[in-house]
Amino acid sequence: MVMPPDRPETRIWLLRHGETTWARDGRHTSVSEIPLTDMGEAAARVLAPLLARQAFRTVLTSPRVRARATARLAGFPDAAVDEDLAEWAYGDYEGLTGAEIQARDPGWTIWERGAPGGESPAEVTARLDRLIERLVTLPGPVLCVGHGHCFRALGARWIGAPVTLGASLALGTTGLSILGVDRGERQLTTWNATPDLLGA
Repeated sequence: MVMPPDRPETRIWLLRHGETTWARDGRHTSVSEIPLTDMGEAAARVLAPLLARQAFRTVLTSPRVRARATARLAGFPDAAVDEDLAEWAYGDYEGLTGAEIQARDPGWTIWERGAPGGESPAEVTARLDRLIERLVTLPGPVLCVGHGHCFRALGARWIGAPVTLGASLALGTTGLSILGVDRGERQLTTWNATPDLLGA
């Protein structure tokens, strides 16, 4: 496993996309192209001055419309699309709420079972480990714009934990997180910082 050096420029920032109607209503959204709400657009714009001060050398975004719109409104219209930043594929559970899924499959969680017709935890682990191996070689600091379950699993994998740890890592829309390194140890330097907490 490639270990980045302990320098601020090696940090990897994660920005979850802004609010959509499906995110607001708790509907599982992976491949569906749901646009940002007015509130989601406004929250992304609020972050632009803060992010402009970070001198990002690499900016990547999920291919989904909601992520690319968030990147653009936050000041990065030229963010490069990276397929590995796509949301955990929900397959047959796309568009359903947690309650609707529980009615079909009691006790289900994405973390333990994955999604029928979508990605398994093992598949997501492999994808995110591949992503991490690439991210630590890119000019930094790096900003990635993407999704809730994907980033929660990515945070877990960054510190060498199974993706199931992502269940304990809440991440709201336009939440900012930073993956860092201190004395050779990978850390969740910042997690789920909202614009109001950041003073943006």
